[in-house]
Amino acid sequence: MMRRAIRALLPAALTTVVLAGCSSPSGGGETGSGNGDGAPSRAAESGAVEKGVTLGAPGSACELPVTFDLAADWKPQAVEVDPGSDFAELGQQGSATMVCEIDAKPAGNIGYIRVWRGEGSGTAPRAALEDFLAGDPNAAKASYEETEAGRVAASEVSYTVRSELTEEKPERAFAVATPDGPVVVHLGGLDSTEHEEMLPAYELARKTLKLG
Repeated sequence: MMRRAIRALLPAALTTVVLAGCSSPSGGGETGSGNGDGAPSRAAESGAVEKGVTLGAPGSACELPVTFDLAADWKPQAVEVDPGSDFAELGQQGSATMVCEIDAKPAGNIGYIRVWRGEGSGTAPRAALEDFLAGDPNAAKASYEETEAGRVAASEVSYTVRSELTEEKPERAFAVATPDGPVVVHLGGLDSTEHEEMLPAYELARKTLKLG
């Protein structure tokens, strides 16, 4: 795959750096022991969103061990992380590697759903999430829940991220186990407002997920 620009999400602008893929993670986090902002996924239960394409199957923009529906106008792009790149760490969080980025800007929001693949076919969803959050020292207030993604057993976490560049903002992710290792689907966002507005698209992905 040819190298493409990777966009790092900043509070006031999108700064372009280079990675063998498309964009940097907007944050993951370390495992936190505090309470989150409420049980994961509840805020978006009543949100309606128009369905777009289905992602994950052979021939789609990102071929994955799972498939799920995207909200209309969200644009997916496969990510290939070059271990030799100066910016390879932007595509790695814990032991998970970013493999797909789904951009919300064409749909009117600033943020992404990012898909990460972990290591170990026997890794449980909760363990995959804990490992994922451990990759970001700015994460806190993690609240985990055992749930389902489609009809697949899943774990979900809501947490907050704060850094020198951003005020505290919510983030969310769910993970499922597959024969090819765990898959983590993560929703970030420029700020709390953008995150909340994108939750229905995240919920659509979670509710329509199937093993590939």
